[in-house]
Amino acid sequence: MNVGDGTIHVVVESDLEDLIPNFMQRRHDDVGQLREALAAGELEVLRLIGHSMKGTGGGYGFDGIAGIGAAIGQAAKDKALEASQTAVGRLVDYLDRVKVTFQ
Repeated sequence: MNVGDGTIHVVVESDLEDLIPNFMQRRHDDVGQLREALAAGELEVLRLIGHSMKGTGGGYGFDGIAGIGAAIGQAAKDKALEASQTAVGRLVDYLDRVKVTFQ
C-alpha cells in the first residue's frame, strides 16, 4: 500500500522475518543482472529473472514484486526491450520505497 510520503508498506508474516533480508538482497542483485541483460539484449535472461520474481514475490507477500516480475517476463517474451527497461525502472523505484513490517 502506498501512503502520502511515497513509502510502499508491505506486511509480511512474522515466520518469514529471517528470510526477508536475503530475499530483498536477491532482488537488488536482480537489478544488476537485469541491467546487464538489457544492455546485452539478452531477452531470455530477462524472461527467466522476471518469471522467478513473479513466483517468489507473491510467495513472500510482495505482490508488487510479483507484478513487476510478470511485466519484465512478458516484455521479454514480446521482445520489447523498452518495456523491459521501464519495468526494471519500476523495480528500482519499488525497492527504494518499500518498507516491510512483520505481523
